[in-house]
Amino acid sequence: MWKIAVGFLIFAGVALYMLSQGGDVDMSGNEHGSSTAEHAPAAVAPASAPASASK
Repeated sequence: MWKIAVGFLIFAGVALYMLSQGGDVDMSGNEHGSSTAEHAPAAVAPASAPASASK
């Protein structure tokens, strides 16, 4: 059991070191509200072409 705890501590230390060396890492999650940038709508396939026509 102690080996799992030591392994986790080593892994967590390496992960924190890599994140701190990586530059600007935003760990705040999703931002909702008026201050967020508008995203382009998802691409939608044209509905006029039947599925059998794509063969």
